[in-house]
Amino acid sequence: MPVDLLNPTPEAEARTHKLKRLVQSPNSYFMDIKCPGCFQITTVFSHAQTVVVCGSCNVVLCQPTGGLAKLTEGCSFRKKVD
Repeated sequence: MPVDLLNPTPEAEARTHKLKRLVQSPNSYFMDIKCPGCFQITTVFSHAQTVVVCGSCNVVLCQPTGGLAKLTEGCSFRKKVD
């Protein structure tokens, strides 16, 4: 089955390594997390390496893992746009 190397599908482009893509782009991003208790919005890095706590009510928003930070139950998030 022939594959077009100059025009890959978006699914194939997302699966490839970040340095082997047609245009290099990182896998990480910043995101806004809304606290389930006080609804305050906190900006967090997607691959955070420390526990992130809400500034006003001290609720844990996300836990670090080996890669992406794991959000706690009830937290909603959205990717930040430039």
